[in-house]
Amino acid sequence: MTDDAAALTCLARPLPGPDHTRAGCAAARGVDGRPLHAAALKFFWGPMDCGKSTMALQMNHNHSRQGRRGLVTTRIDRSLGPKITTRIGLAHEAIEVTDSLDLRTLVRDTWAEGVRVDYLICDEASFYSVAHVEQMADLVDSYDVDVYAFGLATDFRSCLFPAAQRLFELADEVARIQVEVLCWCGREGLLNARVVGGRVVREGAQVVIGDTMDSADVRYQVLCRRHYRSGDLGPATTDR
Repeated sequence: MTDDAAALTCLARPLPGPDHTRAGCAAARGVDGRPLHAAALKFFWGPMDCGKSTMALQMNHNHSRQGRRGLVTTRIDRSLGPKITTRIGLAHEAIEVTDSLDLRTLVRDTWAEGVRVDYLICDEASFYSVAHVEQMADLVDSYDVDVYAFGLATDFRSCLFPAAQRLFELADEVARIQVEVLCWCGREGLLNARVVGGRVVREGAQVVIGDTMDSADVRYQVLCRRHYRSGDLGPATTDR
């Protein structure tokens, strides 16, 4: 850790007494009661409809209730706005992550306004850039800020998103969200199929906004591996 990073860590977590040296930071607890330098990068993943955004909002609620202060970020939420939305009706305002946004600068600027940041909630993390994932790791290692990332693992081609791959490589903890999602056949849903004109497509841009509604021009459907590979979307909705 550089001296500048150590100083910023102390700024983020005010310490008792006059000792604001690097050693003082390492030995103390932050204002939220957790040991300094105990932060972690955690990645929670799963297919569509498994409750990733719901879990992100629950995580934020649980931490804020214990007096911790955090920032909530997202990218390309289904609402197309700077918020996290869920299919069960929950919503929360969020900071939109753009290519030019540096998560470390976001935290430093918040500190400069006199607001403490103990953690980040990063929803739709699979759509972030690899650089953003590196910034998440920096926030944990050099700034002692917890980062909780939520997102898909694979795209409509069943290939890892670059950011998800980097999260698998760097995260202190990786956990698959355990809410079971089913394919139309009743098997466990594993893969996210892109459906255009009633057919599974396997070519195109990696990120295309769509939804799960059958009436959407571009929609997504969770399938088991067998039916993802065969492109079988099952009986028509009216027959289900």
